Amino acid sequence: MLDAILLDAGLARSPRHKPSARKREPSLTCSSVEELSRPAPAPTIAANGVRWLPVLGWDRFPWLYAGFSTRQRGPTGELTSASCADGVEGELNLGFTAADKRETVLANRRLLVEAVTGEPGTPLISIRQFHSNLLVVASASDAGREPSAKADGLLTDEPGLLLAIQTADCIPVLVADRKRRAVAAYHAGWRGAVQRIVETGVGRMRLEFGSRPEDLIAAIGPGVGVCCYAVGEEVFSAFESQFPYARALFREVLGGDPVRAKYPLLFLTQRAPGHLSLEPTLHLDLVEANRRQLLAAGVRTSAIQVVGGCTSCHPELFFSHRASLGATGRMMGVIGIRSCGNLTTG
Repeated sequence: MLDAILLDAGLARSPRHKPSARKREPSLTCSSVEELSRPAPAPTIAANGVRWLPVLGWDRFPWLYAGFSTRQRGPTGELTSASCADGVEGELNLGFTAADKRETVLANRRLLVEAVTGEPGTPLISIRQFHSNLLVVASASDAGREPSAKADGLLTDEPGLLLAIQTADCIPVLVADRKRRAVAAYHAGWRGAVQRIVETGVGRMRLEFGSRPEDLIAAIGPGVGVCCYAVGEEVFSAFESQFPYARALFREVLGGDPVRAKYPLLFLTQRAPGHLSLEPTLHLDLVEANRRQLLAAGVRTSAIQVVGGCTSCHPELFFSHRASLGATGRMMGVIGIRSCGNLTTG
């Protein structure tokens, strides 16, 4: 009778068992952590002892500086103390944290600049990152100044500068225009990826420098891998609302939360032993998310390199905000154009 009254009023009663919100369709690929884990790349050791990751093949562009730092500095000099790992000879923290002296971090930055460019005095330009899609065009006037711009991407066509993006799990993406000699660096975590920072950045290079996507080369640096990056349904929904290929960026992973495995006491519940959920966790492939954006912007597949290495899997090589529960240092992805005096043809 109640249903009839509601029907006359143009209403309908919702059954209690009916879910109030649409659930994600259970059609994602299910994998194990072991299947998704990848080995870390072997770092190059610079003359000053810094271990860093150059982009393979980019040495054929003699006008271009590019690379990614690791946490390894070498055994000499004053060491930074940010999240030191057992067995690590030295620490190359490049971020200003409460655990380290500012002078030590500045010295570390000079060491990285020297490792990449050969000149410790090359100006290093950074920004105040906050997980956006905002971009800044850098110039020589920014050299030697404290970063004031809030953004997550840097671009320039001026020689003699080194653009820097700080990371500790988010993905650093470096892009260079091999014809017009312009460069860019992007900080692309999941929030930046949802806001299309890499696509936006390539478009900005076209606007500022006349760059053509077919002339661009790109390198995706070390960040948290799909093996370790467990996320919530809200992240899945954010990507699904923006990208038609969103489902290809996610995996369901069995036993896929390394933080839970490392700190089990933080996840205790009132359930009796043996009654904990064994459902797979949802993981995001941030590397693939940024590679797809490069492709969507017109960059050729063969022009994109994944330098790689999961920051969470390899704490001996990388800083990881997630694996260290926030108590960690920062790495940098850097890119720049050699000054005219150092250029050779090619």
